[in-house]
Amino acid sequence: MKKIVLAGDHGAVELKNRIADFLKKKNIAVTDLGTSGSEAVDYPDIALAACREFLKGGYDCGILLCGTGIGVSIAANKVKGIRCALISDLFTAEMAKAHNNANFIAFGGRVAYAVPVTEMIEKFLATAYEGGRHERRIAKMMALDEPC
Repeated sequence: MKKIVLAGDHGAVELKNRIADFLKKKNIAVTDLGTSGSEAVDYPDIALAACREFLKGGYDCGILLCGTGIGVSIAANKVKGIRCALISDLFTAEMAKAHNNANFIAFGGRVAYAVPVTEMIEKFLATAYEGGRHERRIAKMMALDEPC
């Protein structure tokens, strides 16, 4: 059974709840770290909590949400070992996994997507990492976590 950590700020509560319901219907275990209300929370805190949970192990990937998806993706990418892709369509969902082997994806609760977010999540989850020439590039990307 796949296992996903899910977290979002107050700008994406409705979307987070829809995603959680969708994943559960797909028989995917979800660790929902919130938030669940409209009270403002800081997206860097949400992203960090989800990344720390993911890095404990046992998860296939994580999904982060804020109003635009931009803030949580930037915050997540500051955490060593995380590759978070901001997804906008089926192509970026596929490439995030196939070429970048992203372990997190991000969406915006206030963004009007042309494709339903659930379809983008399905595409990401169904895509295999290609490896090969991408291994070198990912190694270079992850080396950026180290101090210069």
